[in-house]
Parts: sequence; C-alpha cells; structure tokens
Amino acid sequence: MNRKLIAAVAGAAVMAGAGLGIVQSRKSLHTGAATIEPAVSSLTSFKFTTYATPKPVVPLAFVDDAGHRHTLDDFRGKLVLLNVWATWCPPCREEMPTLDRLQEKMGGADFTVVPLSIDAGDGGVALVRQFYRQAGVKHLPIFNDRTGTAAEKMGTVVLPATLLIDRDGREIGRTVGPANWNSTEVTALIQEQLDRSLVREGK
Repeated sequence: MNRKLIAAVAGAAVMAGAGLGIVQSRKSLHTGAATIEPAVSSLTSFKFTTYATPKPVVPLAFVDDAGHRHTLDDFRGKLVLLNVWATWCPPCREEMPTLDRLQEKMGGADFTVVPLSIDAGDGGVALVRQFYRQAGVKHLPIFNDRTGTAAEKMGTVVLPATLLIDRDGREIGRTVGPANWNSTEVTALIQEQLDRSLVREGK
C-alpha cells in the first residue's frame, strides 16, 4: 500500500470519527517509549463476523517476553482470541484493559487471549512491557512480531484486528476496530464456541 493510499484511508477514518489505527510503514512502527494518550474513541458496540465455514490462518511467528519463538500452532487445542495491536495505536491501547479482564475471567485450559503486538524491531517487547505496567495489564502475556507484518499478512490495514481461532487452528471469524471485550456479548460468544467444540468432540 503506498503512502497516498494510507493517508487517504487515515484521513477518512479521522473525518468519520472511526477511531481506528491505520497500519503505518515498517520504518515508523518503532516509536520509542510508550506513553498513555487520552482515549480518542469510545469503545464500539460489539460486532463480530462469524464465518459459515472456518478459514485457514496465515502462518505467524513471534516472540514472547523472554525472546522465545512461538507460532499459532503452539495454541492448538485451545480456543484462541488473537488480537493484533500496537503500542502506537490509541484504540488498541484503549481496549487492552478489557482484553486483560477477559483473560482473567475466561482464560484457562480451553481458552486464551493472544495479544500480538506489531511494534517492530528489537525494542518491541520493551514497549509492550512498559505499556502493560502503565495500563495495569496483569493477566495477558507479551507476544511481539518483530517484523511488524502480522496485520498485513492477515489482510488488514486497520488496527486493532481480532480473530477467533478454533481448537484446530482455523479462523472462526473476526472483527476490526476497538471493542469492549469485557462484555456479556463477548462472554456469550466465547462460551458458545467452547460448547460447540465440546459437542463436536463428544464430551
């Protein structure tokens, strides 16, 4: 995507009051120390598109807080909420505490939130660690895509982007833009998918 198109999309989002983070060029992803900005948008009502048939998920590789390499295959057997975000994206920062509360409430052997930061470069993990401290995020792990390309691979130029992935590693559906993940609608969605997976497994 060229700079003119990115600028046009970003301008339209601002004028419409969308409050979405547009994926920037890789050179501009590393922004130094994270700071808490005032909220630029209130969290949207929850809207989630579920597919009639699950779709394959593009391969993604990333590191954890200790620098160990992971892929989505590491989470096979669990229902996964994959949230692609960045510390430089205000709407992402705004919704992150609600993802933290979702993980605290529902995370476990059958379900987990995987927050994947696209803060590029070797300092990405440090930026996420600092933001977690500032925002009081205590229950989410740190995962970072040092290449900053995860959003592009997933086919979106807007952050945050969130995918629900089934126990077999297939995408059940997704939503783009900030949401309140600590809501009854989200709890119902996660529980419904967990119940469906148990029925398929005959449990």
